[in-house]
Amino acid sequence: MKQTYGYQQKARQFFAVLLPIFITQLSLMATGFFNTIMAGHISQQDLAGVAVGVNLFLPFFGSVLGIISGLTPTISQLYGGGRQDKIGFIVKQGFYWAMALAFLFIAVGWLAVPRVLPLLNLEPKVHYITAHYLLAVSFGIVPIFLAGVLRNFIDAHGHTRLTMCITMTSVPVNIALNYVFMYGLFGVPAFGGIGAGIGSAIAFSLNLLLNVWVVTHIEPFKSYRIFHHFPRPQFSEWKKQLGVGIPIGSTMFCEQSIFGAVGLFMTVYGTVVVAAHQAAMNFTTIVYMVPLAVSMTLTILVGYEVGAKRFADAEQYIRLSRVLTMVFVGVLALLLTQFKTEIAALYTSSREVQPILTGFLVYAVFMQVSDSINAPLQGALRGYKDVHVTFLLAVLSFWVIGLPGGWMLANWTAVGPYGYWIGLVAGVLVGAVCLQIRMGQVQRKFSGQEG
Repeated sequence: MKQTYGYQQKARQFFAVLLPIFITQLSLMATGFFNTIMAGHISQQDLAGVAVGVNLFLPFFGSVLGIISGLTPTISQLYGGGRQDKIGFIVKQGFYWAMALAFLFIAVGWLAVPRVLPLLNLEPKVHYITAHYLLAVSFGIVPIFLAGVLRNFIDAHGHTRLTMCITMTSVPVNIALNYVFMYGLFGVPAFGGIGAGIGSAIAFSLNLLLNVWVVTHIEPFKSYRIFHHFPRPQFSEWKKQLGVGIPIGSTMFCEQSIFGAVGLFMTVYGTVVVAAHQAAMNFTTIVYMVPLAVSMTLTILVGYEVGAKRFADAEQYIRLSRVLTMVFVGVLALLLTQFKTEIAALYTSSREVQPILTGFLVYAVFMQVSDSINAPLQGALRGYKDVHVTFLLAVLSFWVIGLPGGWMLANWTAVGPYGYWIGLVAGVLVGAVCLQIRMGQVQRKFSGQEG
């Protein structure tokens, strides 16, 4: 990254950081998509076992990776402020506490899964596949958490194309390994759905090796000599880093877990409504990759400018992101208005599911309008390292307004299952308004401090 002048240069740097992040997020989604397809072609039990395992694993896994992502604003601010001498120490301490989080994550999982699964009343075979899928994945936790430290180290310098290349290398390998272990090829036994966990654990280790290679062979990372002379763990530094990371991880958990909770409440409406809801959520998740990529880009660029005390430049990047997301949502709304029936037909051929799904897709547009305001503001505030209020607003948006409001609309009015979507949209929109107010407070705090 470098200092930019005017919106034209900023737009070029913005897209140079954004596009690799967007491609990386889409690549990561591909693994789950192909896992589902492959498991479904083995048996219903394998599909269900992998689905339950993923739904139990991902909210907590994503939250801990969110904690590790707290390194990004810290490192980008140091880099922008020309304090590269401190970055190596930050990364090395990050290795220590990320490994501690990894072992804690594994220990909690091994203790909790045997107690949680019986509560789900799964078929014996589904129970077995879920438990062993999670056991297999657990062997890749330490490598992927350490890789997360290096990924944030690389991204914070604006070299998101490198992490894109790593992801686009490891994801196809992950899919291929899953295929080998699930179906049994080259003399390997067929493990069914459990094979997806084995393949993922190996791919996580490959991801770490690729990140290590990058930071030891490519500048500017090579100059940091990350793997030379590890200092002693410094718990005061852990406290500072986790003070940024834990609110970010907690915010991500609030966001990811709410959709699982809504999915559970939808089960009272029967299989047709659940199928339509899941399809609509899948579509929303794919479309959300754009606001999410914008959010991650702003964390890097705003952190870089704040570190250099160029606060007016940080505000220009935020304004640029608003234009981008508004254009995106406008195009999306136009497409959905014209082609919502065709989009529903892509997901299902069921004449019962299609009309309900079409209705959910209308609410998906309003969800994206809210997210297009919410997500970039979250990313920008993380760039300022203002993360505690963001977490509190996530709790307010999803668990105080979204879910209770949706439940009341669904059960006390005639809108039925659509009430949950209305509640979520309202919660996200309230959160977006509050984030905008908070952004104004943060920017006023930094005004007049140009370096």
